[in-house]
Amino acid sequence: MKVFRGTAETRVEGERSLLTGVGISAVGIGMYIPFSLVFFHHVTGLSFTLVGLVLTVTGLTGLAFMPLAGSAVDRFGAREVNLALHAVRALGFALYPFAESLPAFAAVALVTALADRSFPVVQQSLIGEVARGGARDRLQASVRALQNAGMGAGALLVSGALALWGTGGFQYTAWGNALAFALAGALVSRVRPVRDAEATGSADRPAVGYRTVLRDRPFLGLTAANFLTALGYAALSVLFPLYISTWLRGPDSLTGAAFTVNTALCAGIGVLVAGRVRRSGARRTRSAALGALLFAAAFVAQIVLGTLRPGQTVTMVALLAIVVVYTLGELVHSPSGGALSVSAAPEAVRGRYLATYQLSYALATALAPSLFTVLLAVDGRLPWAVLAVAALGAAAALVLLERHLPAEAVHATPPAPVTAPVPAVAVAV
Repeated sequence: MKVFRGTAETRVEGERSLLTGVGISAVGIGMYIPFSLVFFHHVTGLSFTLVGLVLTVTGLTGLAFMPLAGSAVDRFGAREVNLALHAVRALGFALYPFAESLPAFAAVALVTALADRSFPVVQQSLIGEVARGGARDRLQASVRALQNAGMGAGALLVSGALALWGTGGFQYTAWGNALAFALAGALVSRVRPVRDAEATGSADRPAVGYRTVLRDRPFLGLTAANFLTALGYAALSVLFPLYISTWLRGPDSLTGAAFTVNTALCAGIGVLVAGRVRRSGARRTRSAALGALLFAAAFVAQIVLGTLRPGQTVTMVALLAIVVVYTLGELVHSPSGGALSVSAAPEAVRGRYLATYQLSYALATALAPSLFTVLLAVDGRLPWAVLAVAALGAAAALVLLERHLPAEAVHATPPAPVTAPVPAVAVAV
């Protein structure tokens, strides 16, 4: 174990391999996520309608599998389940070019979707296994930065492959994905988890299940608060493009510019911002609440912009400034919120706890398209008002929950014990 001087952060052997694996797997994700319908249409030869239907059904089925993934983590360990999911994803993408019939594609897509949907639960649990204290916040920030950078690189690789080989390049990228996930799994295998002494020896563990999670009201409150914030995370990919094209009547290039600014900031300064927050000694609940407040400020600014609707140049500058504020909220909230959930989960049932927590993201992502489109049809500013109220509610909930969450979850570095002053003793002369 390596200890960093002047901090309470530790690293275990293999952490660098873990982060390298995260970057490589993110390249694989970036090679198909932005083009998913087109990607699978050309790889399998099936119609867009069939591909879309299969991806929707298998994606929803994958959500139902998440609780089982949490149970598997608690039984076998996060690293072992992480390796299994990497292997499944590698095998799935290696088989996609051969899945030309509908049943074959549905079978491969289902198995791959189960692994994809469960992976965030396992990844968060793995961070809990390899890091303690402020190192969890640092890893959260590093993972997010590498994911953004890797996905951007993956999208560029697909563009290059298509320029060289046309639509046939999608088959090569499918095999490239398989290789990326296989390499990432090989790197993760070098990680050595650190477990608390009381958590080792499964024979001594009490029988636990999801009832344990459901009885933990502070953690359920934390999950509910995260759902409110997660709606804001979904806004960039779902609401921004619709709002720009319909309400602001701006060019589609503005959407691309917004995504570029967000991705560049996340990859470029994410670790720096998280480090500043961590070194400030702020409680994780407070820094996560600050991130939610920055979200709310960005959403209120969208309401103002949507009310004034100035010229195109002013709109572009104002929108990009809003994206900067929004991204700062993301960079402040994500490491603290992630480390807060990992540290609030008892180690023996961490997988189940984090599966429950990650469902808040999954539910927000599933509800966002219908919720935003319905609100946008009424008034272009209405969805931003709902998001602003949700973000403010999340910030308030995080502060209120502070007293009810474990101290080691709230504080990245345990606060120094307060020693009572030594009373003065009168000396007779």
